[in-house]
Amino acid sequence: MSQPNIVWMLTDQHRAEAIGARSGGVVQTPHIDRLIAEGTTFESTYCQGPLCVPARASLLTERHVSDHGVMDNTWRGGRAGLPTMVQQIRDAGYHTAAIGKMHLYKYPPDVADGEPTMRAHGFAEVDEMLGKYGNAFGRSAYTDYLDERGLLDDYRDFLDERNPHSRSRLTEKGLTGRPHWSTDPAPMPAHAHPDAWLGRRVADWLGSYRGDDPFFLWVGFPGPHDPWDAPEEYVDRYRGVDIPLPRTVQPPEPGEGGFGRLLEAVADYGSSSSADLDIIREVRRHYYAGVSMIDDSIGLILDALAGRDLLDDTWIVYTSDHGEMLGDHGLFTKTLFYESSVQVPLVVRPPGGQDPRSFDGLVEHLDLTATLCELAAAEPVPGGEGTSLVGVLRGEEEWHRVLVRSECEGFGMWRTADYKLVVDEKELMAVQLFDLRGDPLENVNLVTSPEHRGIIDRLMRDHVLPDLGRASG
Repeated sequence: MSQPNIVWMLTDQHRAEAIGARSGGVVQTPHIDRLIAEGTTFESTYCQGPLCVPARASLLTERHVSDHGVMDNTWRGGRAGLPTMVQQIRDAGYHTAAIGKMHLYKYPPDVADGEPTMRAHGFAEVDEMLGKYGNAFGRSAYTDYLDERGLLDDYRDFLDERNPHSRSRLTEKGLTGRPHWSTDPAPMPAHAHPDAWLGRRVADWLGSYRGDDPFFLWVGFPGPHDPWDAPEEYVDRYRGVDIPLPRTVQPPEPGEGGFGRLLEAVADYGSSSSADLDIIREVRRHYYAGVSMIDDSIGLILDALAGRDLLDDTWIVYTSDHGEMLGDHGLFTKTLFYESSVQVPLVVRPPGGQDPRSFDGLVEHLDLTATLCELAAAEPVPGGEGTSLVGVLRGEEEWHRVLVRSECEGFGMWRTADYKLVVDEKELMAVQLFDLRGDPLENVNLVTSPEHRGIIDRLMRDHVLPDLGRASG
């Protein structure tokens, strides 16, 4: 095959360290570990936004969040008609397919109605499903699968009870809201869980594809996003396992103005009770169980590729849209710019595999987008802001990035090797500064420290103001 296939697996809310190879074996992910053993691991990869839609819009368009304009999960403010990575790969001769949760536009009640938008993005074939909470109200082939088996109504009630955004609807259905940190399996057998269903769906697609063109397949897993609903048999794998606790549960210092309201909203989402160590340990147990279920689905996908003798002709990429705090600083979810929220796993296995290699330089998700285009021999995305990692994949480690950037909800992070600065982008005001060498746990906000005023001024002058100026221009 003159052009290799590409299978890109993107999970939702998988923190970088929740992998067997990075957790000291606590997290059971033999299939991801296999990709690591046969590929390159990028140890310091950062998402463009610690929130689903801003992050995914950046992956699609190869632009920073303030450039494409999608600051939250509503798609408000996004710039229409931006060129996409999928269009470029399609135009290079690939059959482009999307299976799973994509979240690349504002979902309609039936994802089938979003197919024209996905085709405009560059996909020739679309088989979408919703995220976990989206299954409470939306329709897809997956919800049809549940409905045919009499499982949908109970699952939707389960989701409504646990979704903080559903609280206003609970009394209408006679349900009582559960706290965000509830841990109990979804009311369905393991095979019906969205991540298990998706693994089979993708494996079936790989087994049946007979097109003449190489394929670019974007696979979107809904998990390990909350609710923490892994099947009991997966949770049982972690019974008796010593689940590590956060290295810090110190909460963020209170903020003022818009940033203060964001801190309060994140704390409210997870509930203040999340600071309880027993609760955090149990949530982590169930979260890891969800990761293991996804890993089993990845095993099915690898088996399907092997069954078609495609492992020697296919690039395989694994990453996530953003991380999950999972009790760090006494918080759950993402949105803030702590390392566990903005750092993501990234593993790239070449056709045929290789000896394992790791790269610890700073990497942005935009660099992955640029890399996928180059792997497909596609033209770069017009206006793209990433730098291809192909040289690193070939063992040429001269590639170097000075800092990484991440944004959502009107706030942005600029992180160098030494410091992390968080800025209110509307007010152009620094709201957090962390010395990552002296305070790797990000416990001490130095934003008001007179000794660090020069650091803030330099980062604002050299990076923040030029970056935001280019976006507004």
